[in-house]
Amino acid sequence: MTDHDLAPEVEETAEAIASMEVRGAATIAGAAADALAAQARATDAEDADEFRATMRAAGRRLHETRPTAVSLPNTLRYVLRRMDGADAATVRENVLAAAAEFDDRLDAAQDDLGQIGANRLQDGDTIMTHCHSTDALSCVEAALDQGKEISAIVKETRPRNQGHITAEALREMGVPVTLIVDSAARRYLDEVDHVLVGADSIGADGSVINKIGTSGLAVNARERGVPIMTAAQTIKLHPETLAGHTVEIEMRDEAEVIAEDAREAIGEVTVENPAFDVTPPRYMDAIVTESGQFPPESIVTLMRELFGEGATEPWAET
Repeated sequence: MTDHDLAPEVEETAEAIASMEVRGAATIAGAAADALAAQARATDAEDADEFRATMRAAGRRLHETRPTAVSLPNTLRYVLRRMDGADAATVRENVLAAAAEFDDRLDAAQDDLGQIGANRLQDGDTIMTHCHSTDALSCVEAALDQGKEISAIVKETRPRNQGHITAEALREMGVPVTLIVDSAARRYLDEVDHVLVGADSIGADGSVINKIGTSGLAVNARERGVPIMTAAQTIKLHPETLAGHTVEIEMRDEAEVIAEDAREAIGEVTVENPAFDVTPPRYMDAIVTESGQFPPESIVTLMRELFGEGATEPWAET
């Protein structure tokens, strides 16, 4: 192979991510790490710099598919920052080791996170959830495995009612569930011991970007004195925010909010449907990851340790 020939696995993975055949933070991350490992094995460059150039080209091909999916650039950072070595063989060895280490970490992340989060839950606790998060549910599952009894008040989470998915998952675990409309959350917080949410991404200042409605719930929980915990794997950390980048809030289809015939009946109105909001760190008690639990303001230390300083792009051409 020449130094910029890409392995078939890289092209196939890029196409699968771009078409959303591969989706979800952890699935995207694992596929990208495996593609980089395949590239390292396939590259026959004998010069270390040429080898690194090929790996960066593979990284750019993967990155261009979905650059705003935070787990994808995080995977590239984790692997490509470890391309040390004076010869190609050493660089290859380091890349393969980094990709394998990342895969191992990813495989264990949710279980490890769940064990840590479960330690914050007490026997007999009632939790309140918002939206659907497998990371958050892993904390509940681990608490049940510890012999604790947990009950849940589940917000329906309009407009797509992801709370219904959470309610079903909790019932399958044997957790008693009360399903409520979103606007009833404040009324039921007096019955809650812990608010438990996931995250789409987490900023360097400890701010939590999650399903719209999380921020309002956090403010109400703080006023009621109910602790709120975010459960999120480290692939959800957002290193670009170290350099002052803001997180883009996706606006979704207005049809999720109102049917076309109802909209026409009302008359001319503007309909907005933001997918996420930002919860300031002062309203969040803890961020639980597979690396441990952190006060929100301390998450930046972990972010730098895993992914480097600022918005580094080790896949960029040099």
